[in-house]
Amino acid sequence: MKKNKAIVTLIVTLLVILGLGYTAVWGIGSEKAGAASEIKLGLDLAGGVSITYQVVGDEEPSSEDMSDTIYKLQKRVEVYSTEAQVYQEGADRINIEIPGVSDANAILEDLGRPGALYFIAQTDSEGNQNYSYTGAGQTGYTLNKSLDELIANGSAVIEGTDIETAQGGSAQDSLGNSQFVVDLTFTQEGTKKFADATTKAYNGGVNSETIGIYYDNDFISVPTVQAALLDGKAQISGMDSYEEAERIASQIRIGGLKLELEELRSNVVGAQLGAEAINTSLMAAAIGLVIIAVFMIAVYRIPGVASVIALIIYTILIVLCLNMFEITLTLPGIAGIILSIGMAVDANVIIFARIREEIAAGKSVRGSIDDGFKKAMSAIVDGNVTTLIAAVVLAIKGSGTVKGFAYTLALGIVLSMFTALVITKLVLRSLYAVGLKGEKLYGAAKEVKVINFLGKKAVFFSASIAVIVAGFVFMGVNSASTGKALNYSLDFVGGTSTNVTFNEDMALADIDSKVVPVFSNVTGDGAVQVQKVAGTNEVIFKTRELNVDERQELDAALVSEFGVNPDMITAETISSTISSEMKADAVIAVIIATICMLIYIWFRFSDIRFAASSVAALIHDVLVVLAFYAIAKVSVGSTFIACMLTIVGYSINATIVIFDRIRENLKSMGKKDKLDELVNRSICQTLSRSIFTSLTTFIMVAALFVLGVTSIREFALPLMVGIVCGTYSSVCITGALWYVLRTKVKAEKK
Repeated sequence: MKKNKAIVTLIVTLLVILGLGYTAVWGIGSEKAGAASEIKLGLDLAGGVSITYQVVGDEEPSSEDMSDTIYKLQKRVEVYSTEAQVYQEGADRINIEIPGVSDANAILEDLGRPGALYFIAQTDSEGNQNYSYTGAGQTGYTLNKSLDELIANGSAVIEGTDIETAQGGSAQDSLGNSQFVVDLTFTQEGTKKFADATTKAYNGGVNSETIGIYYDNDFISVPTVQAALLDGKAQISGMDSYEEAERIASQIRIGGLKLELEELRSNVVGAQLGAEAINTSLMAAAIGLVIIAVFMIAVYRIPGVASVIALIIYTILIVLCLNMFEITLTLPGIAGIILSIGMAVDANVIIFARIREEIAAGKSVRGSIDDGFKKAMSAIVDGNVTTLIAAVVLAIKGSGTVKGFAYTLALGIVLSMFTALVITKLVLRSLYAVGLKGEKLYGAAKEVKVINFLGKKAVFFSASIAVIVAGFVFMGVNSASTGKALNYSLDFVGGTSTNVTFNEDMALADIDSKVVPVFSNVTGDGAVQVQKVAGTNEVIFKTRELNVDERQELDAALVSEFGVNPDMITAETISSTISSEMKADAVIAVIIATICMLIYIWFRFSDIRFAASSVAALIHDVLVVLAFYAIAKVSVGSTFIACMLTIVGYSINATIVIFDRIRENLKSMGKKDKLDELVNRSICQTLSRSIFTSLTTFIMVAALFVLGVTSIREFALPLMVGIVCGTYSSVCITGALWYVLRTKVKAEKK
């Protein structure tokens, strides 16, 4: 690169930073498009709408029907936000909490009242009209008989529970014209019902009848049957827009509930963590980034400067993309960003270490820069792609906080690869071209002192096994004493929701400092979730489940200390916000992601022993952190899943770097070279990367731990343990484990 071109490149880079930075801070136009303040935040950070539904009917619903309804509603409301929560309150109520919105009426209007859905035949068995057309449009149809009569005589041919999926979209008609449609898929039982109904209605193409779709006291569509549909699939056409098609599909989906619901109340609620959590998180992130910037420049000099510029661009792009893709940011989402920042720094560390090795080998600085990027490419790509595979699987198969974590992680991985491989390279070449060419400005790798890690593998294996066994022992002890192996929060096991209307509008900071301790004294547990109801003096406190005596003690304390009217205190038992189906989704997603990562590593390294060792290290790190949860009795809440997923991503990435170096050294291995020495040398050659990357990521999380509120510290502490554990396993366990498999297990090529 010529000097003039390099100067122009640096100036353009500066202008891009200023322009994008301005957009990220202040936004564009009156709507502040792109500004950080416009990022959608979850309930834990910004609040949203809370809607309570009551089951219609006098009989108490079964737990199976409630669970099925909650799960389907969870999938429905994820249209508004991946971080939406649905959980049971009492015996026959369901709460829906949707973050990032403030208009409860608009949500209710869009969501609709979950009611009964039926497909009704045009005529009954005697040929009488079940409904007639009395006006314009679909709403012009009216029933000629009561719905109970139609159900009794078999004219209600399909119920909402017979439909498996409904999706709005577009398709081409027989003439090739685009039209808006709703695609339906029926359950096994629904397939037979629909086949019989459409065969009768089609009547061989002679005088084909309609089948009206009746939902919540209105016809939402009355399509004509154009063929006997036998394969369990159907398509409704004739919509004027995609929005209409999606609205009808949405109504069909929500009408497939086993229970009929009616709105009981709706509120706009404040953030669970409050403004202090956001401010401290931002401050922690800023401090962490500054420390990382100073560290990178101090250690790597000119390359460090290039990495800092790339990291600044990365941070700005994260803000802009969170806005662009309307990703809801919550505490688990922050975990994904932290991991991706660590990986962004990691890519630079790998590159710079390679550049120093090339300089030490006698190459020119210019040639070392080019070769450094080339030789670092495989480790960077494999590490990031492996983690990206996990993120994509989690985004597709996961739900709730898992999906939100996956979105931010996937976004961060893509941006970190771009900034490391494109921006850093461009800036570094430009800095070299303007005259910063001295070897001292880039540094040269010192001769690696080989440490015999494999010689201590028995000690490392024994220590790891001891910690994991201790974790299971403590889980057994905890289970015997408390009935729970881990300190599960109400996110996992449910609890009690206490609504208190105070005599004055209390600030959230005052509630945290004055009222929450009253709850903690009664429950003996610091895990108390707080939500303010906008426009009122009402505050919702969620705690572990309280018995009758504890509820009475709490009521008395609130009356005596805050003068609350006893009649303005109500309490209800609530279910976990993480349902059994969501847990199952998360487990299935992790299993699929692990299998996909194993296959990818096997394919890339042409040896399943690399893949097996990587997955074993991943499981090791998860079990060690789980042991920490059990021993330290850290609260296991909604962030637990995100914490474990972060550790999985971090673990696999750290392992890939060492395995990449082993793979490279194997290619040049001579007949007289010993395999154990090669593995030790490979570990030591990447040791600085392992330490520096762990240190920079640890700094980010430690800043959150020091400055964050209680719930953030409970999230950051296990993450710090996971980072240390990931470093230990990648250095001390993975290489040794691969060596054992290599020498004891016959090779299996891909």
